[in-house]
Amino acid sequence: MIRPKPTPNPWITAIRAYEPGRSRLGSGAVPIKLSANENPWGPSPAAIEMIRAHAHAVHRYPDGAAERLRQRIAVVHRLEVDRIVCGTGSDELLQLLPLIYCRPGDSVVHVRHGFMVYPIAARRAGAEPLAAPDRDYRADVESILLTVRDDTRIVYLANPNNPTGTMIGKGEVKRLHQGLRPDVILVIDQAYAEYLDDPDPDGGLALARTAANVVVTRTFSKIYGLGGLRVGWATGPAEIIRELNRVRTPFPIATVGLAAAEAAIADQEWVVRCREANRAERARLTEAIAALGNKGLRAVPSDANFVLMTCPEEGPLAAEAIKAGMESRGILVRWLPAQGLPHALRITVGTEEETSRVIDALNQLAA
Repeated sequence: MIRPKPTPNPWITAIRAYEPGRSRLGSGAVPIKLSANENPWGPSPAAIEMIRAHAHAVHRYPDGAAERLRQRIAVVHRLEVDRIVCGTGSDELLQLLPLIYCRPGDSVVHVRHGFMVYPIAARRAGAEPLAAPDRDYRADVESILLTVRDDTRIVYLANPNNPTGTMIGKGEVKRLHQGLRPDVILVIDQAYAEYLDDPDPDGGLALARTAANVVVTRTFSKIYGLGGLRVGWATGPAEIIRELNRVRTPFPIATVGLAAAEAAIADQEWVVRCREANRAERARLTEAIAALGNKGLRAVPSDANFVLMTCPEEGPLAAEAIKAGMESRGILVRWLPAQGLPHALRITVGTEEETSRVIDALNQLAA
C-alpha cells in the first residue's frame, strides 16, 4: 500500500511567511541598518554588563516563570505581578492568543497597514485575517468595528502602529473597546509605547487592569535595545494570562535575556536618553523629507522610532528606486510591498551620523 506524503493543513500553506528587514548588503560591506526598527544606541550599559555576568550560567535552564523580571515590570508599570506573562519576544504571545481563542473558520481583525505577524497568527489557528481600512495610514475605529463579524474572536491594534508610526489616543481606544462584544479580545500591541512620554499613552494598560477582554503586549526589542535576546511580556485579565501560561514555551527567555531585561527596565534613565535622542533625530529626518515635498516625498507623522516615507509611484524617486539608491550608498531601509505599501519606505531613526547619511542620500537622489 502506497501511503500519501505528509500534507500540511491548508490554512498553514496560506500563510505568507514573515519577511524581516535586510541586514546585509550584496557587497558584503557592513551597512547602516535602518530596516528593522532597532535602537541604534543599543541597550543600557547595565544590561550589557549583566549579559557578561551571566554568560557562565548558560548550561542551566532559566527561570521559566521569569519571576524577578515580572516583579520589576510590575513595579515600573504598577501592575499585578500575577497578571504578567513573559514570552520569547511579544511575538510569541501575540501568536498564541488565536491558538487559544480561535477555531478554524473564525476571524481575526487587524488594521490594513499593520504588523505582518497578525495575519500569520490568525492563519496558524485556521482563522481568517480581516484587514480593516485605515484613514491616512492611521487606524480608524469605525472601520475596525464595521470589519468585525459574528465569528471575530480577536482584534489586534498596534499603537503606535508598525509600519506607519501613527497612533490613536485614549478616547479612541476606549471607544473601540466599548464597541466590541465582550467575547472579542482587544489586543493592544504597545511595542513602541516607550517612545512616548506618557507611561500608558493610549490607556491600554489601564483597560487591561479592569476589562475582561483586553490584553496589552510590550517588548524589550525596541527602546530597550534587546532585539537579539527575544524578550517580551503581556498583561491582562487573570483568566487570559492563565491560558497563555498554559501553552507558552516552558523556558521562553534565556538566562542572559532575563538578566539583561531585568537590568534594562531598572535603568529608566537610559530609556529617557534614548527617547529624547530618537525624538530629535526623527524630527531632523521628518523635516528633511518635508523639504522634498515638491519632489513627491512625504513623511507620515510618527510616534515611533521610524518614519514611513511615501514616494511617487513611478520615476527616479519611486520607493524601489530610492531603496536601491540607499543600498548603493550603504544604507538599508525597508520597502513595503508585502504590506500593501509598494509606494513607501520605512526608515528607522538612526544616530545623528546615520540620520545625516540618510538625509544626504535623499538630497542626492532628489537632485
